[in-house]
Amino acid sequence: MLNIKTLSLAAAMLASVSTGALAEVKFALSSSQTAQDPLVIAMEAAAERITERSNGEIVVTVYPSSQLGSDNDVLEQIRNGAAIAALVDAGRLAPFKKELGILSAPYLVDDYTQYKGITGSPIYQEWVEDLASSSGIRLLNYNWFQGTREMFTKEPVTKPEDLEGVRVRTIDAPGWIATVNALGATAVGLPWSEVYSALQLGAIDGAEAQLTGAFGIKLHEVTKNLAFTDHVQLLTGLATSESWFKGLTEEQQTIINEELLKAGDEASDATVAKLESVLADMKAAGVTVNEINVDDFKSRVGGVYEELGLVEAREALQPYIDAAKYAEPIGRRGPV
Repeated sequence: MLNIKTLSLAAAMLASVSTGALAEVKFALSSSQTAQDPLVIAMEAAAERITERSNGEIVVTVYPSSQLGSDNDVLEQIRNGAAIAALVDAGRLAPFKKELGILSAPYLVDDYTQYKGITGSPIYQEWVEDLASSSGIRLLNYNWFQGTREMFTKEPVTKPEDLEGVRVRTIDAPGWIATVNALGATAVGLPWSEVYSALQLGAIDGAEAQLTGAFGIKLHEVTKNLAFTDHVQLLTGLATSESWFKGLTEEQQTIINEELLKAGDEASDATVAKLESVLADMKAAGVTVNEINVDDFKSRVGGVYEELGLVEAREALQPYIDAAKYAEPIGRRGPV
């Protein structure tokens, strides 16, 4: 349930057109990550550029650390017309457009750069338009790489059997829950803001997360074991209200689209550049990287595609994924 603060902020976001001469459009960017995360830093830079390019007509405020509510809560605000763009993974969009869920499916690609083949395909564009018309959610872009998802646990994990009975936090969306269960753990859907305390109190035994996000909320203080399962290349995108976005002028839409797309690339590059130092800091804090065979985990997730009804979607995207494999990979997490 949304709290009073969240409702107040949402109401403010609904008032997207002001009477002020220099603040004609007010727009918010929402993220669950902390203010120090490369993604939020890139959002802040984009906010400044958007205001400058629009000559002050568009004023953008960035809300990190789920200040506007959980991602699912913010998506509901967006569906109701709020002038917010939330950085979300496609798993949260799957309830509105099933096929989009494949973008966060396990072991879909070998490297996140291969997603460019997917998002440049006519199939993806069709899904985006269907999402907008059926749910009122406009997916502006999908190029914000947050890192590869790994297993952070209290006890060592070296094989899937070690996850039996282990309560692992994941994103509260069907695809993510199915993936974690398939890997051998017991999936627990929780908001990101509650993960640290849940581990501290023993409500969960671990969490699957990307390095920069985990470091941002100090998971290394409450989990001392890390397994590089690499089960999802976490690319995310900015989703906003279709009705609000259509109410903007063509020039305003272009400015927002171009600057946020640029920011996604900047955030991705900054995330990759930070992975090596983040891992070193985690090791210095006492985190042990446990050796695993990724194929042992990969072999367990084939049924996830069948469970979610994504077999045909995967087959349709495979030619574009294969074509993208010729691109030079940038890297994912730095050396172990």
